[in-house]
Amino acid sequence: MKLAVPEIKPSDKTSSILGKMFRQNIQTYAIILALIFIWIFFAFLTDGNYLKPQNFSNLFRQMTVTGFLAIGMVLVIVTGNIDLSVGKLAGFVSVVVAYFQATVWTKVLPDQALAAATLSVFVGIAVGALFGVMQGYIISFLNVPSFIVTLGGMFVLNGAILLVTQGKTIPANQPYFSVIAQGYLPVAAGWIMALLVVAYLYFNMFRSRQKKRAHGFALSSMYLDLALTTFFAILVAGYVYIVNQYNGVQIPVLLLAVTSVIISYMANNTRFGRYAYAIGGNREAARLSGISIRNNIFFVFVLMGLLSGIAGVVLASYVGYGTIAAGQGYELDAIAAAILGGTSTLGGVGTVWGALIGALIMSSLSNGLQLLNVAPSWQYLLKGLVLVLAVYADVTFKKRG
Repeated sequence: MKLAVPEIKPSDKTSSILGKMFRQNIQTYAIILALIFIWIFFAFLTDGNYLKPQNFSNLFRQMTVTGFLAIGMVLVIVTGNIDLSVGKLAGFVSVVVAYFQATVWTKVLPDQALAAATLSVFVGIAVGALFGVMQGYIISFLNVPSFIVTLGGMFVLNGAILLVTQGKTIPANQPYFSVIAQGYLPVAAGWIMALLVVAYLYFNMFRSRQKKRAHGFALSSMYLDLALTTFFAILVAGYVYIVNQYNGVQIPVLLLAVTSVIISYMANNTRFGRYAYAIGGNREAARLSGISIRNNIFFVFVLMGLLSGIAGVVLASYVGYGTIAAGQGYELDAIAAAILGGTSTLGGVGTVWGALIGALIMSSLSNGLQLLNVAPSWQYLLKGLVLVLAVYADVTFKKRG
């Protein structure tokens, strides 16, 4: 007996795929809508000044330090750990970099600003990575909970900052070094970069479809893929158009974008990244399948330290000095950005791109409230409420499955 198979119309297939995509990415869409709402809200309250090219450029620049910390925090939380020391580590690195510029390079490398700036970057990243090695070793090989180790690390770094600065402000404003966080690409270079990114988006879409077809996976509608790719291409072109109205694409934003691509690739396409998600999803199953949990968590904290080092270098370049308050509160912003971006507090779930959107939300809130001259106390209160609401939404979505 032959069963009658109902014919599926192309329009029904597209609707089904759209519905499935919406259900799978409902939290991502929610935070994007929240970001758009925040921008419209502050643009209305500031008579449009909030979205003018200069403030739009500053908004993205302000998110870079939190962004570097948040993309590393994703993998830390994904493995079921936490790092409370990243803010102070970035602050300590900024102070060390400033100290070397103000007291060491002026004697060892007088009148060699480029060499001094280059060595300052290497020293800052090395200090961050070394601290990550120490914390990672204690957490993974000595089995001390990450909460305790990084809390202790935060106190240690606080003391180290006081020792280096001696309570004073140290300048870090050499010409080449300040370009790292305060520089811009020429307008033409920004458009060339945008064209390359757009070309890559379409190339990646066609290559992804080709791979799925070769492995026998079901393909989504070509029109749907083209529409999504065109949407992201318009976002890239729109961003470059707006920032070019001011001074051009910001160097720190470009650095953050390149770093995010690398970390995202590591998280999704390497054994290191897949093991991190497996450990966070089911630690016992990961152990029984032969994954070295100690080694993986160790390297996750080394990576976090390295990214904190980069964040510290950008911070020193951005503010132009090292001070005793350096890095204050950045650890909370980074954790909040990762969770706002969909990283589960229970581990096993989270994306680098979601964390970047979360960092942009935190930066958008701070920037808008500062434009309105809202007192810092109310800024902290509002950020706390947003974070609690984000976690509540995450828990609610998971219950509804």
